[in-house]
Amino acid sequence: MSVPVIPQAPRTASVDARRWPDVARLPKSSRLRTAAAERFVRHAIGQLPLRVRLAGTAEPIGRGGPLMDVRDPHAFFRRIGANGLIGFGESYMAGEWDAPDLVGALTVLAEHAATLIPEPMQRLRSLWAPKQPDRHRNTAEAARANISHHYDLSNELFSLFLDDTLTYSSAIFRGFPADHQLLPAAQHRKIDRLLDLAHVGPGTQLLEIGTGWGELAIRAAARGARVLTVTLSAEQQALAVQRARAAGMGDRVTVLLRDYRKVLGRYDAIVSVEMIEAVGAEYWPEYFMILDRLLAPGGRVALQAITMPHERMLASRATHTWIQKYVFPGGLLPSTEAVQHVTDRFTGLSITARDTFGPHYAETLRLWRERFVARAAEVDALGFDETFRRMWNLYLAYSEAGFRSGYLDVQQLQLTKGPTA
Repeated sequence: MSVPVIPQAPRTASVDARRWPDVARLPKSSRLRTAAAERFVRHAIGQLPLRVRLAGTAEPIGRGGPLMDVRDPHAFFRRIGANGLIGFGESYMAGEWDAPDLVGALTVLAEHAATLIPEPMQRLRSLWAPKQPDRHRNTAEAARANISHHYDLSNELFSLFLDDTLTYSSAIFRGFPADHQLLPAAQHRKIDRLLDLAHVGPGTQLLEIGTGWGELAIRAAARGARVLTVTLSAEQQALAVQRARAAGMGDRVTVLLRDYRKVLGRYDAIVSVEMIEAVGAEYWPEYFMILDRLLAPGGRVALQAITMPHERMLASRATHTWIQKYVFPGGLLPSTEAVQHVTDRFTGLSITARDTFGPHYAETLRLWRERFVARAAEVDALGFDETFRRMWNLYLAYSEAGFRSGYLDVQQLQLTKGPTA
């Protein structure tokens, strides 16, 4: 009996080859490699609570659940065969696949991330997975370019989907579901917990590593602290200075365009929010040694960090990923075990408190993503094309799925230093 053939849908995304060369063209890949990728994907999806509908076929593969609609199966499998998960992301950017519930589909994949690739292939990961480019290593010279790639896109872009506090890290809500109007209070709740962990109050000499757009520094100054905050983003520095002055805290907040490795002095407290993810594994010892050097005896560090399971971090830390290629060059999420090991081995700091709240990040990301999608016309007006919008939507949805599945977590850590140097 013949199987009815569903006509293949054309791609929907128009890709500017000058801006997105690796999305506009298909990568080189042998027929054998493409066929092997198709066999692997079909087998993997067949075990999951997911439906993948391939254009030109009658029935979706998978065991039911959220739908992925692959409009150009040849291009989809060719990209995965050539570049693995980078190819998976580029295929989405090119409009070769989509999903009515993108977060739902990605959450299924995240839940099974540890077992999607067979163990024998995991052991041979160094042979087939793309390597981190040397240019993305977070040397003092390269770190500014890596940070600028993301944070200097446009202050106006970030303001379209963040709340009025311009806080680009996980909020802490009182309950779920939340809505956007609750986000400023939830961000202040997060900031206040960090400042409390660091014992920031009147007269505190506070160092903030990673300024963002200045909300934490302004809130610390309102407590009576004197704040030095450093960033590698020129766009963030300019707006943070402006916002501190507008809040009447210009005399208490100093914003420097400076690498954390160049900071001098001693501080009663140090706060750093979701900045360690940009440090890179080879520089984690140096990062924590610098925190130790800059912190006065008896002082406290408050860190907010996104973390991943230790075994997944070890397996993927040398791999070049789609997120690193397009969103955060040089980035790597640490594990709790890695932070504990580095602080124990290289510093006199002790982890004295830890609180995790991954579901709050999933909710934060949902609110950002929904607002970003709703304001697509305004994103276009800023000069960001459809491929960028698909990239950013995938980044936000991929991140949300990581937290919803429990594959990712976020935590606040308090590190203390004994009373004697």
